[in-house]
Amino acid sequence: MLHRSGLAAVSAALLAMNRQLEVRDVLQTIVASARELLDAEYAALGVPDDHGGFAQFVVDGVTDEQWKAIGPLPRQHGILAAMLDDATPQRLADVRTDPRFEGWPSAHPELADFLGMPVADGETVLGALFLANKRCPADRSRPTVPDADAAQAGAPPACAFTEEDEQLLRLLAQHAAIALTNARLYERSRELTIAGERARIGHELHDAVAQKLFSLRLTAQAATALVDRDPPRAKDELHEIARLAAEAADELRGAVVELRPAALDEDGLVATLRAQAQVLDRAHSAEVTFASVGVRALPAAQEEALLRVAQEALHNALRHAAASRVDVTLTRRGTGARLRIADDGRGFDPKAVRRAGRHLGLVSMRDRASGVGGTLSVDSEPGQGAVIELEVPGG
Repeated sequence: MLHRSGLAAVSAALLAMNRQLEVRDVLQTIVASARELLDAEYAALGVPDDHGGFAQFVVDGVTDEQWKAIGPLPRQHGILAAMLDDATPQRLADVRTDPRFEGWPSAHPELADFLGMPVADGETVLGALFLANKRCPADRSRPTVPDADAAQAGAPPACAFTEEDEQLLRLLAQHAAIALTNARLYERSRELTIAGERARIGHELHDAVAQKLFSLRLTAQAATALVDRDPPRAKDELHEIARLAAEAADELRGAVVELRPAALDEDGLVATLRAQAQVLDRAHSAEVTFASVGVRALPAAQEEALLRVAQEALHNALRHAAASRVDVTLTRRGTGARLRIADDGRGFDPKAVRRAGRHLGLVSMRDRASGVGGTLSVDSEPGQGAVIELEVPGG
């Protein structure tokens, strides 16, 4: 039976698992939580591939230098294979004396007592979670490498995982399966969203650039016919060619910016928005500015919603509203943030746009806002520019 402090620790671990949205973050949280709760020196979780190896293998208790020295990811063999194939827990006093033990690389840390648990969704095994080297409650300075002679003689180590540890790890593994499944669904949903947006951008690019190229071709033919008999008109047509070519270049640059993957994971929301504003400022004749005040890191879903709404609003201002200036501002609002995109373009009547069936991306923006518990407001009228604001809560 867990004491109150133990229940609090388990609750915190489960909340931490389900707070993550990226698969890699979920795996790392599972491993770190299991190692801390069961007081082990080492923990690892392997997600199998279809070729006898592991698609992902996350460890805790091993430094980056040690992990690099160990070498390639392990294969599905020995006790790991038994956990994956039979979906059965493995609690061993000394893994090195088990007949299924097949050794490890020379740089691998020495493991003794072992507790492994399959992470399963129904009958589907998603991964193998295991811990090694239980720390002694009375002596937490247990050496990393147990006594090899005692291990060879079959003597159990000073500490070992208990049945209570196994029950706790089983509970963690059950919730880990839920968190991992949810994270995979989230990533799949995001992939589909990105694919849909790329298709939309590709369609717009095709329509816009094809139209510009067709106009260029007709104008060039007209200029050719007028060169000899009406040079002034031919000169006008050549100026028109230059204008159309510049517009086509703007369309291409804008599409490239939208197709470029956002660097949220590497750079964060503020740096990503600033970089996109700078690129658009260079690519278009309009002035595009960005300012940020006191914004802290937000959950991945909130940051992605803010970025996508900013991209949609910028797209509208630069391509449809003929704006000469667009200001993007990101400010802190409690634990969340507020995004404001204001332009001085031709503006529009939001109600009329809706009635006409032209949404200018407003439906997508509202869906993104509601998807993260945020609110979107649109303030615009013909001839008065537009202001779009999105406010999202924190984590």
